[in-house]
Amino acid sequence: MKTRIIIALALLVSLTSMAQKKSRGDRYFNNGDYLNAIVEYKKQLNNKEYTKHIFENLSTAYYNTFQYRKAYRALRSLLKGKYHDADKDYDNEFNFKMHQVLSALGEYDRAVKFLALYKKNDNGDKLDIQEAISIIEAFKLKDEDYKIDKHQSLNSEAAEFAAVKKDSMIYFVSDKAPNGLLDKNYRWTHRPFLDIYKVKVDSLNKSVNEVTSFSKQVNSKLHDGNFCFSKDGKTLYFSKSNAERGKKKFDTIRNNAIHLYKSVFLDSLKQWSKPKKLPFNDVNYSSEHPSLSDDGKKLYFASNMPGGYGDFDIYYVDVIGEQTYGVPVNLGETINTINREQFPFINSKGNLFFSSNGHLGLGMLDIFVSEKIDSEFTTPINLGAPINSSYDDFSLTYYNETDGFFASNRKKTDDIYNFIQIGEIYLRKYKSNFEVRDIDTKEFILNAEVSLWNKKEIYNKALGTVSEFSLIIFPGKYEFEAKAVGYETQKKPILINEKANETYIIYLQKKEESVAEIKKREAFENSPLAIKTKLLEDKVGPPVTERNGKLYFNLPPIYFDYDKWNIRADSKKVLDEFALKLEKYKSVYIKISSHTDSRGTKVYNQLLSEKRAESTRNYLALVGYVNARRMQFAGFGESEPLISCDGKVCSEEEHQTNRRSEFEIIKY
Repeated sequence: MKTRIIIALALLVSLTSMAQKKSRGDRYFNNGDYLNAIVEYKKQLNNKEYTKHIFENLSTAYYNTFQYRKAYRALRSLLKGKYHDADKDYDNEFNFKMHQVLSALGEYDRAVKFLALYKKNDNGDKLDIQEAISIIEAFKLKDEDYKIDKHQSLNSEAAEFAAVKKDSMIYFVSDKAPNGLLDKNYRWTHRPFLDIYKVKVDSLNKSVNEVTSFSKQVNSKLHDGNFCFSKDGKTLYFSKSNAERGKKKFDTIRNNAIHLYKSVFLDSLKQWSKPKKLPFNDVNYSSEHPSLSDDGKKLYFASNMPGGYGDFDIYYVDVIGEQTYGVPVNLGETINTINREQFPFINSKGNLFFSSNGHLGLGMLDIFVSEKIDSEFTTPINLGAPINSSYDDFSLTYYNETDGFFASNRKKTDDIYNFIQIGEIYLRKYKSNFEVRDIDTKEFILNAEVSLWNKKEIYNKALGTVSEFSLIIFPGKYEFEAKAVGYETQKKPILINEKANETYIIYLQKKEESVAEIKKREAFENSPLAIKTKLLEDKVGPPVTERNGKLYFNLPPIYFDYDKWNIRADSKKVLDEFALKLEKYKSVYIKISSHTDSRGTKVYNQLLSEKRAESTRNYLALVGYVNARRMQFAGFGESEPLISCDGKVCSEEEHQTNRRSEFEIIKY
């Protein structure tokens, strides 16, 4: 995310010891020109100059320019000591970078191990790796609370982010401006400096005229970034490179900080006033990303000022008068971590949205919300997919109760996305119903014993003639176990959804079939050999093939998107044709087997594959009108890949091949 650099950090890395001779790559690196530094460091590696210093700087340069796969390779060499230096120790920050990079690559189960090592080395904290993985999986599996789509008229090949809607205008930040002959590019991105833009839109947020610069009084030749308006739209707070008379101001180690400025709209001149720097800025640190409370009395922002918890923290100041402000107040350790918290947004109810790479998330920067209850911010909640991804997700704003914008670099550059909130995002308890039934008859099982737990047991009881119970509990991942006389004990993971009165059923299998039941089943079957021959010879619709003594319907692949279980449009036609074939052979029963790729944990992939198999079965039953009792489904997770990914990072195409469904004929 370009903004991580541009608006988020002090802009240059401190100089290394002058006693050490600097290479050409080092000079680029120390000036924040990471793209050119990469070119020079690669030349040194080609000359067999394998030094720890090069791998440290090269991995950082790749990381800062969002080349995560290349950053992974450089970090792997650094962490494994694949260089000539005798000293194999490395700074703990590279464990965190490896955690972030692996998360961006979708390898979060590996990434969490480096996060645990980072926390242990930093302050001795012990991270429960399995619990962390379970939390991340819950973010991915939870019911979607938002619908999103990429904004079609605001985005370009440049970076666009920080969209704010005011009446019929959308304002946003971009580095799209073409430079004049004397203008300079920003060294870090080799792109123009940031400016604020505006465009008029219709009721669907589609542009009705050309995008134009916000104001020549506000925009400058340096960075002019994240901003917010007062409720009446007459006051603007914004982030801007610290400058005087158009020239950058530096601290003692040549860092150019980002500061907060204010401009007011002058009705008489119909233009914005010359920006004034807020009095609590300091040349030695950055203050950025302003967000004004609904009543205009508190200004929230991010800063790396001394005395915080980590890199960047979120603060607020009281707005006392026109140019009078209180002392910056840190929001505390509930919100802030030892890493980075930025891009605060305060909604009309006083709840705080912000981005962080310090709270556990899906990767890089994730967006969180902290509900304000009794004047205190509560523990932040990860908004989950689809708002968050394994890349940077940031600058979320609402313009009414349910609609707004956020930005993400999930498509390689910073883009603006629309969203509609469709679910409850704050932590609430829901009434959930649980049942124990016979897998064949679907009837309640008498006197079943049940238990439900999530880290600790929350329910354990012997039920009566009707094996059902209800609880009011938080959504999340639980283990549900049931047993009864004459049945096999069953235990399964379940995901409690953010919906009231959802029913979760566990089915038990009888331990043995009786002789009478076997005879009844055999009498029901009609000439198995004849039906088998007919199936193998019928070429209308999906053909049947025999493999290892088993019959399978040979369908084109039923593909699923990564981390999803919904039926894709390209597979619906295949399943529609398959439903017609099953209608033709009413005595045929099938087993739907779903398989995932190897990314994620075995437990998560098992649960995901079960959802995919169930989704396929449900489509055939509800859309294809195939009797659901004729279809079994099972998930096999990552246990039976067509392409092994052990010991290597598979390509997306190889992972796609492993995500599949198979259709075995189990009865005819």
